[in-house]
Amino acid sequence: MNSHENTLIDRKPAVAGQFYPGDSLELRQMLTNLFAPLPIPETRANTVAIISPHAGYVFSGEVAAAAFNQVDPQKEYKTVFVIGCSHRSAFSGGSVYSIGNFITPLGTVKVDLETARKLAAENKDLSFNPNYQPNEHSIEVEIPFLQFHMKKDFKIVPILLGTQDPAICKRIAKALKPYFSSENLFVISTDFSHYPEYNDAVKVDKVLADAIITNKPELFIMAEENCGQKSIANLSTGCCSWPAVLTLMYLTENESDVTYQKLLYKNSGDSRYGEKDRVVGYNAISVSRKPQQAAGFNLTASEKKELLAIARNTIDGYLRDQQVPAIETDKLPPALLQKAGAFVTLKKDGELRGCIGHFEADKPLYSIVQQMAVASSTQDYRFSQVMPYEMKIIRLEISVLTPMHKINSVKEIQLGRDGIYISKGGRSGTFLPQVATDTGWSLEDFLGHCARDKAGIGWDGWKDKDAEIFIYQALVFGE
Repeated sequence: MNSHENTLIDRKPAVAGQFYPGDSLELRQMLTNLFAPLPIPETRANTVAIISPHAGYVFSGEVAAAAFNQVDPQKEYKTVFVIGCSHRSAFSGGSVYSIGNFITPLGTVKVDLETARKLAAENKDLSFNPNYQPNEHSIEVEIPFLQFHMKKDFKIVPILLGTQDPAICKRIAKALKPYFSSENLFVISTDFSHYPEYNDAVKVDKVLADAIITNKPELFIMAEENCGQKSIANLSTGCCSWPAVLTLMYLTENESDVTYQKLLYKNSGDSRYGEKDRVVGYNAISVSRKPQQAAGFNLTASEKKELLAIARNTIDGYLRDQQVPAIETDKLPPALLQKAGAFVTLKKDGELRGCIGHFEADKPLYSIVQQMAVASSTQDYRFSQVMPYEMKIIRLEISVLTPMHKINSVKEIQLGRDGIYISKGGRSGTFLPQVATDTGWSLEDFLGHCARDKAGIGWDGWKDKDAEIFIYQALVFGE
C-alpha cells in the first residue's frame, strides 16, 4: 500500500472566488438562477454522459447548467467520472486523484477511492501525480453543478489528462470501458474555440459539435486538425480539451444504442461581461442510451392503444361478472396475435396497485395481456382485490417481454434496459426494467431488492453459486 493511501489529503478549491463565487450562499443562488428557467427533459433518465464547459460561470454557466440539467437529479449513480485536460502541464496519460476528496464552497464530495486507485494501479496510462491537479480548474468547476443538481449521494473519479496522443486516449477509454454503464455518469469538461471573433467562433464551434455528434472519433480528430489549418484570426484551438472528448468518443463509438445531442451553444461574447472581438465558445452536449425495445414488437401507437383497451375492458368485465370478455381475433392487427410474454401493471395515484406477468412466449400477446390483466387486479397477494370503482383512477401499463437468457456476470446487466429474474432452490423473483429507472437504484440495490424482496433468498442471495440470474428486455407503454 502506498503511503498516500493511509492519510487522506483533500483537494481544496483553487479557483473559488475567481471562476465561481467563493461564498456558499452566493454560489447556491447563482446556480439556482442558472437552473430555474430550464425545462425538465423527457429523456434525462437515459443520460450516460454530458459535455460541459469549464469557464467562469458568468460566461459559461448557462451552457453548463443546460448540460447538467440533462442528468436525472434523483438517480443514484454509483460513480461520476469527471474528465478534463490540464491547462498548465503536458504529461503522458492521465492523473487520477486518488488520495482524498474534493472540497468546494458547497461542501465535500467524496472520491471513489477504490475505483480511482484501481484504475491508477492497473493501467500504465493512468496514475496519480500530486503536481497536476491542485491548481487545475477544468475538473473543479464542474463539481458545484453536481453538488447543486444531484439529490442523491454520489462519488467522483477525477481524471485529468495531460496527453494529446489519440492512441493514449484510446487506451484510456479501454480502461474505462467496464465503467461505461447506466449505473455511472461521465462528465467531460471542455470549452471550444479560443479567441477568434464572435462570428468565426460560431462557425468553428458548430463544425466541432457536428463532428462530435456523429459518434465517429476519426471525424472529430479531422475536424480539430482542420481548425488549426484554417487561417482564422486569433484562433488558438477548436476544442481546448479535445483529448477528453476523444476519450469519450472512443468509449461510445461501437455503441449502436448511444446518441449524442446538441443542447445549447453560446460563447463569451453572449455574456454582458464578454467582448465580441475575442471570445471563447461553449457547447452543451448530452449522450444517452436509447431504451431497447422488445425484439419483434415494434408496436405502432394504435396497436399499443388497442392492447391497453383490451386490458382495461378485460378488468372491467371480469370485476363486473367474473368472466373474461371474448375477443374477435379476426379483427386484431397481426402484431397482437404474435406469441409473447407480458406483464400488466396497475398504478393508483402513481403507486403500485398490482403487477403480474408471464414470461413464456407460448400464447398470443392479446391473450396473455387478458390473463395478466385479470391476475394483476385480483390475484396479486400484496394487495386486496381491485374494486370496480377504483378503475376510474387506476392507470394501466403493459410490458411486452423478450425471451429471457442466462447471464454469466452481473456486469452484463444494463440498468433501465434489462429486467432481471433470479432463481435459487425453487424460489424466484423478478423486476421489470423500469423498476431501476423508477427507483434510481444502483445495480447492487436492483439485485439485492429482487433477491430479498421478490425471491425471498436474502439480500446477498444472488451472489450464491447456485443462484441463476436471467435478463430480458421489455417494450413498455401505458395509459
